[in-house]
Parts: sequence; C-alpha cells; structure tokens
Amino acid sequence: MSATEHAAPTASEYISHHLGHLSNSHEQQVALVDMSILNYDTLFWSIACGVIGSLLMYMAARKASSGVPGRFQSAVEMLVEMVDNQAKSIVHGNTSFIAPMALTVFVWVALMNSLDFLPVDLFSVWIFPALGIDSGIHHRVVPTADLNGTLGISVGIFALMMYYSVKIKGAGGFVKELFSAPFGPMMFPANLALNLVEYAAKTFSLGMRLFGNMFAGELLFLLIALLGSTATVFGGIGHLFAGSIWAIFHILIVFLQAFIFMMLTLVYMGQAHEAH
Repeated sequence: MSATEHAAPTASEYISHHLGHLSNSHEQQVALVDMSILNYDTLFWSIACGVIGSLLMYMAARKASSGVPGRFQSAVEMLVEMVDNQAKSIVHGNTSFIAPMALTVFVWVALMNSLDFLPVDLFSVWIFPALGIDSGIHHRVVPTADLNGTLGISVGIFALMMYYSVKIKGAGGFVKELFSAPFGPMMFPANLALNLVEYAAKTFSLGMRLFGNMFAGELLFLLIALLGSTATVFGGIGHLFAGSIWAIFHILIVFLQAFIFMMLTLVYMGQAHEAH
C-alpha cells in the first residue's frame, strides 16, 4: 500500500516509521543485548502466532479420523509426516520430543513470516485511525523481522541443544568432549575456544539468517509501496506489477525460511546426540 498523502512523509521518514517498534522506550535499541527495552509489537505478534499455531494443530488432532481425510487433515498429516521423516533421518535417537518440537518451530516461524503479506500501511492508515489511535506510533508486525525475536528463538534452540548434549553424553562426557575434541586432550585450550566459538556461531547464525531474509523482504515491500506513492502512471503500474511479483515470490521465501530454520534446528539436535 502507498504512503499516506496527507502526511506526505519523505521516503526516509516513511521507511524509518515502518521499521520502528512499539516499545517501552522512546530510544532506539543500539546494543545487541538490551534487556531494558521491550518491543511490545514483537511480543504480541509472536505470542499470537504461537497460540494460533497451537490451536490449528489441536483442531487437526481433534478432528482426525481414520476415514477419508479432508483437505485440512491431509495437509496437516503431510506436514507431520515430512517433519517426522526428517527428524528420524537426522537425529539418531529418540525423536518423541524432537519431532513435535521441530513441527512447532516450523508452524510458528511460518505463521510469523506470513504476517509479511499484510499491507505495510494496514495499521497506520486503516486500523489505527478507525480505532482512534494515533497513526504516528510505531508498529512493526513481523516478529521475525526483529533481531530480538529471531535471536530469542535461537537462544531457546541453544538451550535445548545443551540439554540434550548433557542428557545423551552425561555431564562428564560433555565436559570431556568440550575440552578434548577435535584436537585431542593435549590441545584443550584450543579445543575449548573452538567449541565455544562454534556454539556461539550456531546460535547467532540461526537467528541472524532468518532475520536478514525477513528484514530484506519487508524493506523491499516498503520500497515498492513508495513506488506506488508517486503520482505517475509509471509509478502506479510499477507498484502493481512489482508488488504482485514480489508477493508471489515471497510466498516461497516465507515457507522456505521456516523450513531452513526447522532443518537447522534438527541438525543441531542431531549433533547433540553424537559424540566425537
């Protein structure tokens, strides 16, 4: 959707406004970790998507029957079977918890990514004015376009990875592997440093990969919206054409990123089950 004409913001102001967060602070977050700032929009939409995803899975399980399944049940069964097969092929151990966890991750991330299909001016131009809310407040809908959201999920995955590493190998085995792999016990300082860097790289890359792709997609939607704000025939046609093409292509990105996030989660869980 195009920028509002009555406010007539510049391109920089328009993009900055849409990339801002509804938070408990008027200051922009500058540090990678700042626990004093809470992005309410990220919290609300991520929790909402988690609840919606849980309800969808609950409805599918409750309505499941042994007869001819409907389209919704067939789609859910295909998804569950796909995730279960991937979990069993990657994780060599008990997947009774890991497979449902991977399914939860996929559904949750896919729903959060799908919020990017909402028009960029949906809240500031239509919903907020209709509710009597100041349309100038910041509100960013897509939780996965916020680095805090994606790193929060990846930290949770890291905690599960540590849990299974200790559970499968034992506390002694985990510590021994931390100091002795991959170069042997005589190189324990290098082993420790390398393993700590590996754990940190896994955690940060998992969250930053998802954030980077979704942030870039959201930014491109904003640039297309600015194209439609130009009062020219070329701008209107370009906005319609580019917006349609990018929205269609973005469908692939939304679900592909959810699939990649799920697969990397399974890979990390699989590595936690293996000993060097």
